[in-house]
Amino acid sequence: MAIISRVGSSSLEGAKRIDAEYYQPRFLDLMATQAKCPYSKRPLARLCSKIDVGFVGPMTHAYTESGVPLLQTQNVKEFVLGFERLIYIQEWFHHLLRKSQVFKGDILIARSGSIGKAALVLERDPQPLNSSDIIIIRPTAVKATLLCTYLNCKFGQAQIERMSSGGLQGHINLGSLETLQVPIFGSELTTMVESKVLAGVDLISEAQANYTEAERLLLSELGLLDWKPARTLTFVGSYRDAARAQRTDAEYFHPKFKEMLDKVPQQIKFDRLGRLTTYKKGVEVGSSAYTDSGIPFWRVSNLSSHGLDDSNANFINQELYENLRQDYEPQQGEILLSKDATPGIAYYLEYPTQGIISSGILRLVIADAIPPHYLEIVLNSLFVQIQIEQDAGGSIIKHWKPSKVSKTLIPRLSDDKEKEIANLVQRSHAARREAKALFEKAKRAVEIAIEESEERAIEFIG
Repeated sequence: MAIISRVGSSSLEGAKRIDAEYYQPRFLDLMATQAKCPYSKRPLARLCSKIDVGFVGPMTHAYTESGVPLLQTQNVKEFVLGFERLIYIQEWFHHLLRKSQVFKGDILIARSGSIGKAALVLERDPQPLNSSDIIIIRPTAVKATLLCTYLNCKFGQAQIERMSSGGLQGHINLGSLETLQVPIFGSELTTMVESKVLAGVDLISEAQANYTEAERLLLSELGLLDWKPARTLTFVGSYRDAARAQRTDAEYFHPKFKEMLDKVPQQIKFDRLGRLTTYKKGVEVGSSAYTDSGIPFWRVSNLSSHGLDDSNANFINQELYENLRQDYEPQQGEILLSKDATPGIAYYLEYPTQGIISSGILRLVIADAIPPHYLEIVLNSLFVQIQIEQDAGGSIIKHWKPSKVSKTLIPRLSDDKEKEIANLVQRSHAARREAKALFEKAKRAVEIAIEESEERAIEFIG
């Protein structure tokens, strides 16, 4: 059923926007609720000393294998920054771009693409360099933790989404963002929200430490802890090898693949992934089937080694979901593994997950005795990523064929060592779930304060 809003010309806001998306009923309802709340409201620009983007211009000349992390939109998570799959910038370039440097207490928001989620820059975070696709907010007249919570709650997200423009790929205008209305709460609620957020941040830190230790133990056992491939400009492959592999691209025959296997101690035995698991493919529904709300349709962009991220999920309606769920809904105890675009991202499902899996993701069903969290971290490890580099085809969008996935080598350690590594991964995931619950409670408290009262919010969060 169509949903319609009627807005008179005298009620057009800001820059007199006339696009229908700006006046969606859900936006108008949330803004009306916030307008009625008794707290004073101030535009974001009056609460901050800086609202700006990072360096605009080419950076490829300054890329390096290690150095200063360059943040991209996928690194901006809800409340925290993620430092997986980073690009690095040379130190001299970092010092030149003072405008792009971020500091403790800053809040970052992805400006385009998967817009909206706000992340805090923490004391423990490496001082990264910001790109032009991320907005830096430097609060001065409000607690950073409270502002970040408000920006992540439904009222803040509605304003951010409403301010975005640009058709298929949203884009936040800085001038519009400066006008975003922020309610000012009392010190008691502010302190309680900050306590929940910081406790969640500590749990994320604990989760990262456990996962890093699990990676360290695995690579240490494989003799790859400090290994880096030798820099090789030229190498030779035989016609026989090319014919056997049915590949003629130079990347496939790079000596680093053999070099890596030679580093692994001889006592380490290998299984093939196809012997340990069976797989089920996902499905494509087409963008025409997407809806504004409903059941999640999980794509590769939603999958990480720490779980499924619903912040940029697409949705399908209930009828389509019911038709597909028997064959394409992931089940508890399966491992989700990406095979396209960014192949080799794996996550073990400890709990049931509602939704349909896209064709870029495989559902691995464990068929032989192996700790599932150990298999998960092996699939995410350097050891498998190097194999994927050799196996995956496609010049722009990578494709990892299921036939190649099944042949992936999986190192087998002693039972005790595999369980030790698996336990660290399991503890990491548990800490992240607990952190998410604390973040959700902080957001809901802010929403209750706006919808009902600050007293009711304090009662809820306490």
